[in-house]
Amino acid sequence: MEQEVLDLMMEQLSVTKKTMFAAKKKWSLIVAHLSEIDEKIEKLSSSYDFSRISRVEKNILRLGVYELSYETSLPPKVVIAEAIRLARKFSTPEGASFVNALLDTLLQGEEKDVLCTTVSGT
Repeated sequence: MEQEVLDLMMEQLSVTKKTMFAAKKKWSLIVAHLSEIDEKIEKLSSSYDFSRISRVEKNILRLGVYELSYETSLPPKVVIAEAIRLARKFSTPEGASFVNALLDTLLQGEEKDVLCTTVSGT
């Protein structure tokens, strides 16, 4: 069944097996950190209930939070720009603004944490 789904996705999305396996690997890594990622999203969206975030936006946020928090080799501005692009394509303009606001808040908070750690020497 899984191979059938992969074949269908490769055909429909015109992507290679290499791309599909890279996406599957990233998905596995996100799932491994899902509770931590969702907790961060909940904290960032304190004025908007987590359960009310659309499935598309929630998954784009999960990808963005994962990449900002765990894949430090990716430039943060690129991560946020890609998340916004995905939200514009698969969600709404308001959804793209929501994704942008949450990921930017996360980035600013993490940069502040790194700066405080560096200054205090811990």
